[in-house]
Amino acid sequence: MPTKQYHSTSSPYESQIGYYRAVRHAQHIFVSGTTAVDPSSASTAPEILFPGDAKQQTRVALKECIKAVCALGGTGKENIVRVRMFVGRHEDCGVVGEGFREVLGKDEEGNDGVGAAATMIVVKGGFVNEGMLVEVEVDAVVDE
Repeated sequence: MPTKQYHSTSSPYESQIGYYRAVRHAQHIFVSGTTAVDPSSASTAPEILFPGDAKQQTRVALKECIKAVCALGGTGKENIVRVRMFVGRHEDCGVVGEGFREVLGKDEEGNDGVGAAATMIVVKGGFVNEGMLVEVEVDAVVDE
């Protein structure tokens, strides 16, 4: 029977809420909602990187997700098969998509890049920290 493996980061929300950044079960890796929290900020006063810049926050969150995949035995972004992007403001959807394309997307000519199935949802009312403009979840599969 497969056992679960866990990965944590210094994000203050992981300890406050009590979750893991990522969990691996067998060949599947599930990365929790990830934002652009500054890992060096105090747990009592989390700060967000790139205030007001949804594209950069998306890039930071996706790169943090890739680190989590690697921490649990993945080789990198090529293991990612599904991405969910939650956006706090409708007007940021375009730049969030640009950030996704730069990190994980296929190119504009339709050539395969890393590519992944992706969903983008606008979250009315925003997130637990007003500075968060986007939150990203990732599912990955590790070939064994």
